[in-house]
Amino acid sequence: MTSENTMDDEDTFKILIATDIHLGYMEKDAVRANDTFQTLDEILKCAKTNQVDFILLGGDLFHENKPSRRCLHTCISLLRQYCMGDSPILFNILSDQAVNFSNSKFPWVNYEDDNLNISIPVFSVHGNHDDPTGADGLCALDLLSSAGLVNHFGRSQSVERIEISPVLLQKGSTKLALYGIGSIPDERLYRMFVNNQVTMLRPKEDQDKWFNLFTIHQNRSKHGATNYIPEQFLDDFLDLVVWGHEHECLIEPARNEQQLFYVTQPGSSVVTSLSPGEAVKKHIGLLRVKGRKMNLQKIPLQTVRQFFIQDLELADHPDLFTPDTPQVAKRVENFCCSKVEEMLEEAERDRMGSPLTPEKPLIRLRVDYSGGFEAFNANRFSQKFVDRVANPKDIIHFLRHREKKDNAKGDDQIDFKHVLARTSVDGLRVEDLVKEYFQTAERTVQLSLLTAQSMGKAVQEFVDKEEKDAIEELVSYQLEKTQQHLKTRGLTSQEDMDSEIQRFRDSKKNTAEEDEEVREALSRAKAHRLERGDNDRDPDLSDAPDDVTMDSDEDLAPPPPARGRGRGTRGRGVGRGRGRAAAEPKPAGRGRSQKAAGGNPSQSRSIMEAFRAPSSRAARASTTAKSYTDDIEEDDDDDDDDVSFVNKARPTQREVSSVSSKRSTQSQSQSNRGVMFDDNVDEEEFDPFKGSSRRRQR
Repeated sequence: MTSENTMDDEDTFKILIATDIHLGYMEKDAVRANDTFQTLDEILKCAKTNQVDFILLGGDLFHENKPSRRCLHTCISLLRQYCMGDSPILFNILSDQAVNFSNSKFPWVNYEDDNLNISIPVFSVHGNHDDPTGADGLCALDLLSSAGLVNHFGRSQSVERIEISPVLLQKGSTKLALYGIGSIPDERLYRMFVNNQVTMLRPKEDQDKWFNLFTIHQNRSKHGATNYIPEQFLDDFLDLVVWGHEHECLIEPARNEQQLFYVTQPGSSVVTSLSPGEAVKKHIGLLRVKGRKMNLQKIPLQTVRQFFIQDLELADHPDLFTPDTPQVAKRVENFCCSKVEEMLEEAERDRMGSPLTPEKPLIRLRVDYSGGFEAFNANRFSQKFVDRVANPKDIIHFLRHREKKDNAKGDDQIDFKHVLARTSVDGLRVEDLVKEYFQTAERTVQLSLLTAQSMGKAVQEFVDKEEKDAIEELVSYQLEKTQQHLKTRGLTSQEDMDSEIQRFRDSKKNTAEEDEEVREALSRAKAHRLERGDNDRDPDLSDAPDDVTMDSDEDLAPPPPARGRGRGTRGRGVGRGRGRAAAEPKPAGRGRSQKAAGGNPSQSRSIMEAFRAPSSRAARASTTAKSYTDDIEEDDDDDDDDVSFVNKARPTQREVSSVSSKRSTQSQSQSNRGVMFDDNVDEEEFDPFKGSSRRRQR
């Protein structure tokens, strides 16, 4: 089969992916008024040129919750121009459309409407800029949905529980389950995941044959204790997650090694803030799915206005000027002017050969004038470039960093009670605080044998589970391993030994070997505790996972009891599916850290005492308990034509512990689990489906 036939055969889904178009942004600006409209035109034209099956939008199609009449008119005109026509739709929808589009006055997919002639369907979730508001709970996407131009899905009416029912699509032999959830305040959705109030329904039949695609519009990077959605919250049966809301273009799919799915972040298609993340080249994606295999082709956007940003610290140029230099303000202004000229020249070179790119670029120079310098008049400076840049009013941005005070403390001065208190107040994890401490104190207190991650886990065991020998055993175990390594190397000089120790430590950072060594040391500590008969700890704590905690500043609800045989069906054969609402289980001993900080009488040693000379006792074998998870299937009395769903019973806390403790050790052996992703394909001979399909071992 040739490459061309492989791409265009009857079993391949071709999907154009874009997020955060922000239609209408800066539409009143004299220079940038048409930027978003031109980019939407390019995106839709690209979809038509590549003859995609449908377009998937990840939210924020509009910049304003109430877009202007001009904005709505332009959007409707472009959708009608490119998405309506006589081209046949080559895939079928199998799920209950009354459930998928329950919020629409016309609860069915638009291309099956007898009154419409759709050639390219558009599926979209709403974002935080165009979310439903008002008494009727309507948004701009609802207007497009009623007009038959967009299929708005992934909307939830409840603020207490979310059930995500997929849009089930089939093209030839390829089955695609399209999940989506519109924008919800991050803190609320975080709480719902933690409290097991988010459920993702799955087809009961042939679960391993469905390609599971999920679209979400939330914070991906951590902005606070609960002001984001960790990737680990999402179910591990997913194959690809399209992440909206984040504007930096990271469209190259990244694999989550814990959940074993891929995440692609297309980013915005317009620059809405003059920040470094927006300076990355903008792309959209052409996703091809065939069976259980996928390939994502990056397509650069040509109509996006160029944006260049540069940081400048005046104190780094003492050879040119100092705060005491005569007419230093004039010298600094001239120096900044030369930097802007360099960026304009770079923009002109980059724009050559791209007639669709707007002429005037966006320029931002961030000037750090710390160290006694004075800021000059930014408005007067901007007048020099008013006809050459698209943002003449905010070219220069002055900032001044506060001078850092040297508050480094030695080992004996560390206030660990204050550190432990922060874990309950700030929602931080103990291992994060350990890592933060060693990063700030690295010059004076260096870790020669241990990594910050392994030490953080040992301290967490000490604090949360009162495993008194955890730190001591970790130091002892790592010392033995390092000594054995040095003996095999046969080094003699002290300098060579020091460099080899550092290299040996760095080679294990963030690897499965590091996790295995930590588990072995903790097993030694547990075995030593059991040997001396000290087994008076809380059994719930002793069975909690070793390496999973929750960054929650609230008490977590207890897990719901396992369901018996299913509840009544809804719609066309839809039952409650398996949705592991929080992939990071309940933190082990959330109250224990406060108890330890307050001076638990049973805790006879301090953390600092655990750092003393390691014990010489031999390694002790650890035992692990087996746990099992069972699938509970629901009975359906519906017709065979309907697609039903399965509910996988949520494992107990003890079962989660066993499964979680094995996950990292199996990461190497499970490399064949998940969807094959082929991104090293020559553009001239593009074959997204080379190699054998590697199916998940669930």
